[in-house]
Amino acid sequence: MDSVMPLRTTTAATATAETAAATVRPRFSFQLLANPRPRKPAFSLSVPTTIFTTHRARILPQFTPVRAQEDGSAVVSESTIPEGDALKIKEWEVERFQDEIAASQGIKIRRRPTTGPPLHYVGPFEFRMQNEGNTPTNILEEIIWYKDKEVSQMKEKKPLLLLKKLLSGVPPTRDFLGALKESYSRTGLPALIAEVKKASPSRGVLREDFNPVEIAKAYERGGAACLSVLTDQKYFQGSFENLEAIRNAGVECPLLCKEFVIEAWQIYYARVKGADAILLIAAVLPNLDIQYMIKICKLLGLTALVEVHDEMEMDRVLGIDGIELIGINNRDLGTFKVDISNTKKLLEGERGERIREKGIIVVGESGLFTPADIGYVQEAGVKAVLVGESLVKQEDPAKGISGLFGKDISR
Repeated sequence: MDSVMPLRTTTAATATAETAAATVRPRFSFQLLANPRPRKPAFSLSVPTTIFTTHRARILPQFTPVRAQEDGSAVVSESTIPEGDALKIKEWEVERFQDEIAASQGIKIRRRPTTGPPLHYVGPFEFRMQNEGNTPTNILEEIIWYKDKEVSQMKEKKPLLLLKKLLSGVPPTRDFLGALKESYSRTGLPALIAEVKKASPSRGVLREDFNPVEIAKAYERGGAACLSVLTDQKYFQGSFENLEAIRNAGVECPLLCKEFVIEAWQIYYARVKGADAILLIAAVLPNLDIQYMIKICKLLGLTALVEVHDEMEMDRVLGIDGIELIGINNRDLGTFKVDISNTKKLLEGERGERIREKGIIVVGESGLFTPADIGYVQEAGVKAVLVGESLVKQEDPAKGISGLFGKDISR
């Protein structure tokens, strides 16, 4: 009579990456086995298994040789794993190890869905199970999952080798950090990074008559030190074409590419499209990724704005060498609620002292609508602010800047 045998693995099951194996416990689907007859000491079966990973997961259905032990456990037989499958297992283990590193740094945003399509098999039957691993926990995670697919498609059309060739024809970058310092020195107020943004997931469309070049020129007239340009199309209705158009329109303000960066390729692409700076989000990127990307930015002449949301992210970022610009986002990633006191909280005490010692410029982000808001974050220690919604919705964004600061800050 047929029976269902649940399979479990031990650390001996792993063919490679011994260091990761101790913490990785791949789950297998139940599989209908025909008349299992245990022998001593063990016997070999070819059992179809489906391996599920965490956020870098891919489903790897395969027939993996399994040895059943006397105690009912099952151990993958290393000697009979085909070379191709061994490489897949190795890749899976490396990605799981990277997941462990990200989790240890408090990163909750998963790079990819946990399991992909949740297919399970029992004998001849196939069924699906609801699995929260396939559902984004918040809007940022949803954006990152989509961005992973989008970037893969973009890389196929414009490989890194092509982007490196195109770099020879782009104009030199402008000094983003220098522009912020100059504005702060000139006005005595936080330097303004004014954001060119048509829409957001939380607010919807912010401006129907959206002309990115005209808005950028109005910001420059109003005294903005730098501009931030949303390039995400699906969630913010932005584009790299907007960034390129503003750069080519004669706007002199340095430009921040406001993109959800998950790969170094995006930094090269932003540089080709005219960016002078780029956003790196600590909630998404592990420390080593941030370190590596900062080196790429320096190589390309770009300024990196590293964004944090809470104390753990701030502590991580302060431990990374080479960071010159930190943005504090006052928006909660889970609820999207805004609290500008978050800026003050992250700049108090020892953290504030370390920032001053390192000479890091801090940018206040989100929830800034009035001169009182600007004064509050300035007193907390910021020397620049990034503002979008409260300006782009104004009929004349240049006048909106005067209203935001309580006075004319134009040159």
